[in-house]
Amino acid sequence: MVTVAFMADGSHTTMTLDQSVPGSLIAGIKSFAGDHGGAKAVIEYVGRRGARIVLVGEDGAWADQFADTTEIARQACEEAGVAVENTWLRELAEQMRPSNNLWRSMGRRSLSR
Repeated sequence: MVTVAFMADGSHTTMTLDQSVPGSLIAGIKSFAGDHGGAKAVIEYVGRRGARIVLVGEDGAWADQFADTTEIARQACEEAGVAVENTWLRELAEQMRPSNNLWRSMGRRSLSR
């Protein structure tokens, strides 16, 4: 539950939004962390789409999940027991190991330009 306060022309209005975290999102984050010896997350705002949760496992594997808002993303990570980094740290980025499929798809994209 998120409470938002609006101030306009000296008035005060409070609105409560029901932003519950989907259980499937928490389960997906927990599953990834369990399969990869733990994980850290970076949350990126992606406009109307909401928020992208980039998960980086201790073994270098990575994946992403999407949430409706950055607040829901942070709460899901907290409930799943995954630490959220506020920025991309060099150590975290260096830990990521792209799969061969990703390298191939990136190569196709640059060749098609």
